Amino acid sequence: MPTHTYKLTWSVAATALLLAGCAPPAGTLDAAAKALDVTKVNGVTFAGAGTWTWFGQQISPNEAWPAFALTKFSAAISYAAPAAHVEMERGVAADTARNRPAVKQTADQWISGTSAWNVATLAGGTPTASAQPGAVAERQAEIWSTPHGFLKAAVANKATSKPANGGSEVSFSIGNAKYVGTINARNEVEKVQTWIDSPVLGDMSYETTFSDYKDFGGLRFPAHIVRTIAGNPALDVNVASASATAPDIAVPENVKSFVAPPQKVEAQEMGKGVWWLTGGSHHNLLIEQNDHLVLVEGAVDEARSLAVIAKVKEMVPGKPIKYVINTHSHFDHSGGLRTFVAEGATIVTHEANKAFYEKAWSNPRTLNPDALAKARKAPIFETFTDKGVLTDGARTIEIHSLAGNGHSEGFAMVYLPAEKILMEGDAFSPGAAPATAALDPVNPFTANLLENIKRLKLEVDTITPIHGPRTTTVAELRTVTGQPAAK
Repeated sequence: MPTHTYKLTWSVAATALLLAGCAPPAGTLDAAAKALDVTKVNGVTFAGAGTWTWFGQQISPNEAWPAFALTKFSAAISYAAPAAHVEMERGVAADTARNRPAVKQTADQWISGTSAWNVATLAGGTPTASAQPGAVAERQAEIWSTPHGFLKAAVANKATSKPANGGSEVSFSIGNAKYVGTINARNEVEKVQTWIDSPVLGDMSYETTFSDYKDFGGLRFPAHIVRTIAGNPALDVNVASASATAPDIAVPENVKSFVAPPQKVEAQEMGKGVWWLTGGSHHNLLIEQNDHLVLVEGAVDEARSLAVIAKVKEMVPGKPIKYVINTHSHFDHSGGLRTFVAEGATIVTHEANKAFYEKAWSNPRTLNPDALAKARKAPIFETFTDKGVLTDGARTIEIHSLAGNGHSEGFAMVYLPAEKILMEGDAFSPGAAPATAALDPVNPFTANLLENIKRLKLEVDTITPIHGPRTTTVAELRTVTGQPAAK
């Protein structure tokens, strides 16, 4: 999605009206701007606690995203730059019934203009900034989806208004990003909605509601903020403190100079006609059949899929990718699937995922039309439940559901019985060096992977993970889960 930086300029009429002390009609843009004293508010800082959900990581395609307790939330926003700094501490307790581990996370997120970055503290205690160009659109939306930010942007961008429910509905655009907000009869911004491009969901609704306005030391600000993304609960914050304080945010030098590297796809031959494709955060397995190719996973986004397609055509010219096997519905593992559909591939996925993809892929895609939106092709799915098989009569590909794994419903692994190769994603991601001891605590997803391999009596020599710098073995799975070596 294109990004834009601009400075706010008040309309002459609005400024004159406010300076004159006139009382504009209640529920209008001018009345709300006056009530919230936006001419004097160059930024806001607020903090609280509540609930956060993990975007696109649904356990079941039909469930909301996993909810985390948000023990700390703070946001510092400058409207002039525009810039923002958001910090969060969040966690979820272990769910033994669904075989899911406890998770704790911290987030330190920044944006200034069109530069977005995260800060993480590495070993040794050194804070390190990493550019996050893909986060710019959402973080800009966070700035203008605050009451004062929305009103300032509305005036600066020549918003249009119409009466609605005793107040007003106010609309404007920043580049190709549209914002629609409602102002109530008490001159409070009740809701702000915009849309952000998503590889999975297309034009994704990003809606924030505000309630329980109160005076925080002279700043009128909502005490309760709720956000939904694509209709899913995303953020629920009870605000404990707020002030009209604008942060001074400088872009780190390494972020200023960051240029996204070109997509790189590297091929490692695992056997005759079988290649492990790496070079990014998510890997693939390419399998050659008599007159076509099978690829495991369509991850991340269209840019990654296009790079994989180009590499495959270079490696095995003349053979089309007929099937793409999808391991599960998490957005980072399905964001590139549509590109393969545009190329003519059939998507092979667990039956639990099919309805989700059909619904998600029917959404409008006006912000960033992808290859499938332009091709206007209908997706073709082949589904399985416990086991699926693809064969050309010479090589057999087995697809097995990971029974009892709490990572995702409809979670699959791919097995080549002749080559004794297994591909899996998110159940185990090996580190740079082979493990020498059991994890503490043991990851239940990894333990479950080993249980499924044993349950299905799969003879596995090599595991090619979707994440991680190297291949691994069943012996290492036994080590990290504290299981005795096979006899």
